[in-house]
Amino acid sequence: MQVKAIQKIVEAILAKSQTRIELGIILGTGLHDFVNYIKSQIIISYNELEGLPEPSVVSHEGKIIIGIFEGKNVLCFLGRFHYYEGFTMQQVVLPVRVLQFLKCENIWITNAAGSINPTYNLGDIMVLNDHINLQSDNPLRGKSPIEFGARFPDMLGAYCQNWIKNAKRIATENNVVLHEGVYAAVNGPNLETPAEYKMLFVLGADVVGMSTVPEVIVAKQAGMRIAVFSIITDVCYPIERLRETTLDAIIKVAKDTEPKLLKILTKLIHEV
Repeated sequence: MQVKAIQKIVEAILAKSQTRIELGIILGTGLHDFVNYIKSQIIISYNELEGLPEPSVVSHEGKIIIGIFEGKNVLCFLGRFHYYEGFTMQQVVLPVRVLQFLKCENIWITNAAGSINPTYNLGDIMVLNDHINLQSDNPLRGKSPIEFGARFPDMLGAYCQNWIKNAKRIATENNVVLHEGVYAAVNGPNLETPAEYKMLFVLGADVVGMSTVPEVIVAKQAGMRIAVFSIITDVCYPIERLRETTLDAIIKVAKDTEPKLLKILTKLIHEV
């Protein structure tokens, strides 16, 4: 995605709202009730912004919500882009580039994921402290405009330790199960085989999903403070616990778990 195309999207957003964005949020599968807690909303449909595609996955509505959440100015992407939908990696990370060009320094990302760690249960939440990138493309591949940041960003410390520490404290205070672990990113859209789940366990992954890592790579390149939360929507390991699932079932678990995640986020926002 060229710099001018991103700037054009940003200009269209600024024409509707001059708000200085303190926090950018990208919501994952089944996580859309969160926006009901954003006040003084300005809503922009993706189709109003030339160059911004529309997601094709159920529960990803394709809207930008600008408003106030717990006293902070936020911009929320209600619907993300996945590599498996046929988008290029540059399109997948467009929301992060837009936030970067809006000079936003903080980003939260949520997703639905399958558990690899045998101690995790359906409806648990995990805050990421690292990732394993098994996707077949990289959003930094190709030309690297100077406006994007360092050509070879270091992924050490990608996930903000202060946010991890405070999220775990808040979860404990509110009796919410919050694990800390490693996210493995795969292409999708099919779910993995039992042998692949075993491989991911051996590699050291705690959960597996089909998103998030491209956005984190670009957010790290942009110098943002990053926090990512995964809702465990299906249990994948050990193999005896594995059950066939559907997108509807995944969305239901995410929706049912969202209030627990909200308890954490409504307190964590004050650390921004």
